[in-house]
Amino acid sequence: MTDTIVDDARTTALSTQPEAPKPAARGLWGQLKRGWAVLTSMRTALLLLALLALAAIPGTVIPQRGLDPIKVDNFLAAHPHLGPIMDRLSLFDVFAAPWFAAIYLLLFVSVVGCLVPRIRLHARALLRRPPNAPRRLLRLPASTQWRTEESAEAIGERVHALLRRGHWRVDTRVEDDGAVTVCAEKGYLRETGNLIFHLALVLLLAGIALTGLYGFKGTTLVQEGQGFANAREAYNIFNPSRLFSDANLPPFWFTLNRFSATYAASGQPLTFDAMVHYKSSPTAAAQPYDIRVNHPLNVDGSKVFLVGHGYSLNLSVTNAAGRTVYDGLVPFLPDNQGSGGHGVLRIPDLRPGQLAFTGSFFPTFAANAVGGATSLSPALRNPVVLLAAYRGDLGLNRGIPEPDYSLDISHLTQVGAVRALAPGQHWTLPNGATVRFKGVKTWATFEVAHQPGKRTVLVAAILIVAGLLVSLRVRRRRFWVRAIPAADGAGDRRTVVTAAGLARSDGGGFHEELDGLVRRIGRPQQDPQHPADVESDRSGSERE
Repeated sequence: MTDTIVDDARTTALSTQPEAPKPAARGLWGQLKRGWAVLTSMRTALLLLALLALAAIPGTVIPQRGLDPIKVDNFLAAHPHLGPIMDRLSLFDVFAAPWFAAIYLLLFVSVVGCLVPRIRLHARALLRRPPNAPRRLLRLPASTQWRTEESAEAIGERVHALLRRGHWRVDTRVEDDGAVTVCAEKGYLRETGNLIFHLALVLLLAGIALTGLYGFKGTTLVQEGQGFANAREAYNIFNPSRLFSDANLPPFWFTLNRFSATYAASGQPLTFDAMVHYKSSPTAAAQPYDIRVNHPLNVDGSKVFLVGHGYSLNLSVTNAAGRTVYDGLVPFLPDNQGSGGHGVLRIPDLRPGQLAFTGSFFPTFAANAVGGATSLSPALRNPVVLLAAYRGDLGLNRGIPEPDYSLDISHLTQVGAVRALAPGQHWTLPNGATVRFKGVKTWATFEVAHQPGKRTVLVAAILIVAGLLVSLRVRRRRFWVRAIPAADGAGDRRTVVTAAGLARSDGGGFHEELDGLVRRIGRPQQDPQHPADVESDRSGSERE
């Protein structure tokens, strides 16, 4: 009975499961080995994975500098006490924070350290012969026994060939008492799929780290009719990775020829198209391309996404003598879906003092019930700008940078009342200066992203799904057939054949597959006159 229990325990042990660790040595070396064992355990890997997911939550609910630095500045201004504390904790740059990188690195080391011994043991299991059959096969839950006139050697050869055709790993052994045992095993792809899944997880982490170390993201605003060259100075916002070098910037450029947008009657946007001409290198031929939402321009491993658009007003300012002191495009940042946005124009060279304008632009202007203004649609159907003029020291000589799209009016004096201008109209101020609204042009914002680990992440995602499907659908099972010839001098010369099987991680057991295998082997049908010729035991008892 003890031998049977030992045999059954060996039969049901996972061949790819790491062996029980040996007692660690004492002292510092022993503590290091115990710490390494804890770090590379699957439990620690799962804990670190959950911790990484929790650490990523602040990056999804708190504004991040890499995505929207304006929102971060607004948050800091609105929370003067809490904001600096959160900034010191890197909560506005979570995915580049040292504590996030530490969790990421520990997870990487843990998964790799866990996989290496499992891969080694799995490789040994693939090269090892299938395990020998337990001494008492009928003690297994799925087992059967019958007698036949066929010799034990012939049964062994036939069963061996049959199982080989079914892609089983088969080994035939002849025991000391003349019994022929066929040992078969199948379903190693289950553990292979499991290992592929975890290897793909490591590959996924490596791909994300590759992008985080060598990639970059940048945002640029391009006026209609103007161009962009891929250089750091051309970006409005540029977020390089830790190991990124400007020498790695692909030397492409493009020109925004035309931007078009269509809207529904309610003002809901329908389509956005940025028609560009681009060159992948200074010597390449220019090619046309239509950059649309979810249809980026892919050039030299970098993708150019269309992320927004707005309007620029062509304004000109002349002084009292009629000399033009400014003539150019002023971009207005959108405030909401229907509004054309707000903008600021600074005129530092107007004498005797400095002059600034703040404006609100409405593509489809309409007066509301309370005497204010609104825009019925983002489309240019009735463009109007409301301008306010201010005189005083703009602070341009103090060396303190001023925001491009906002103006501090606390130390300025307003000149006149707010004036509404349509294209072609002008406004003459009391000091003789004149501002003219000459027209409207469209601008578009593009995000340029270089993600060198993106293909690695894609391959890892495919392998994760494939490994998971294989590990869930393939069953590990073992099957044994033992043919015992009759003893010399016995009256019954028929061979006793015992077949049994065992499935792992399968609640349904091995009964149905056992019935199919023994039918293919050729078990004789039960004869009512000789019921003892075929015996089956599913309850775990064995006939002695």
